[in-house]
Amino acid sequence: MSARPRPLRAAFALAASVALALGAAAPAVSAGPVAPVAGGDHGWPHPDLATSYEATKKYRSEEKAIADGFLRTDVCVEDTSDAELGGMGYHYVNPANIGSTDPARPAAVIYAEEHGSGKRELVALEWVVPDTGQPVPRAFDRDFDGPDPIPGLGEVYSLHAWIYKKNPAGVFAPYNPRVHCGPCPEK
Repeated sequence: MSARPRPLRAAFALAASVALALGAAAPAVSAGPVAPVAGGDHGWPHPDLATSYEATKKYRSEEKAIADGFLRTDVCVEDTSDAELGGMGYHYVNPANIGSTDPARPAAVIYAEEHGSGKRELVALEWVVPDTGQPVPRAFDRDFDGPDPIPGLGEVYSLHAWIYKKNPAGVFAPYNPRVHCGPCPEK
C-alpha cells in the first residue's frame, strides 16, 4: 500500500466536502470497449484510453475544466521521498465523478506547470473510487491502486492515466519523473 502525500489528501478532502455538500457522489460505473480514436493509434496499452482522450481533450483549456465542474487546486503533488518518483501535478477534482470507473468520467484532471511560463498544461487523468468493501475496482483491464486514505472520502482506490504527457514509468503509474512542482531539476 502506498502512502498518498498530504497535499493530495487536502485537495481531495476539499472536493469531498463539496461532493458531500452537493450530494454528488457518483456510483461506480463501467463502460465497454470502444474503437481507437479516429486517425490513428496513440500506442496506449488499452483502447478505452481513446475514449478518455476524446472526452477530456477539451480540458487542455483549464477554463473549460473549471466550467465543467472540476475544482481547481493550488497544491502541486510531488514525491518527496528518497525514491524521487517525480510528481503528479495539480489535481482539479470533479466531485460528481468520484466513484466512476467510466473512461469518459475521471474524478480528476491533472495539470503541471510549463517551466518558464507558469502556464498549466493538462498531463494526466485520475479515477477515484471510495472503498465500500467491494472488490478492487478495475478499468483499462487493470486493478486500481490502493486503498489509501483521503480525508473526507475515507479509504479510496485510484488509477492514473498519463495520456497527455509521456511517462517513462508507464501510462498507469501514479507519479511521472518528468513532472516537478518546483524549479526543473538539473540533470
